Amino acid sequence: MSTELLTDITIFVLALLVGFEVISKVPATLHTPLMSAANSIHGIVLAGAMLIAVTANNALGYLLAFVAAAFAAANVVGGYVVTGRMLKMFRRSRAPVAAAGTPAAVNGQSREGQS
Repeated sequence: MSTELLTDITIFVLALLVGFEVISKVPATLHTPLMSAANSIHGIVLAGAMLIAVTANNALGYLLAFVAAAFAAANVVGGYVVTGRMLKMFRRSRAPVAAAGTPAAVNGQSREGQS
């Protein structure tokens, strides 16, 4: 085993341990917003997949590039979908609902719509 490979494996294992410690300390209420934003970072993986596709010269390289690009694109789109759904939960309704006994509720109009 070469020194470079041993160094790379050591850095990879240390990055795994540090990442696990950081993520395990995040409260449950913040996990979804942070993960939806972090998924958009996979655009870097998508760029890497495109670089693999450019430099590929055999079928295995093209297959790896396609799989990497598909997974990265799904992760980016999924991150934005989750973020959109979360933000939709905090939107206010456009018109307040009129009370059942008011004339506006009987006519099907809200109070803001009347002049």
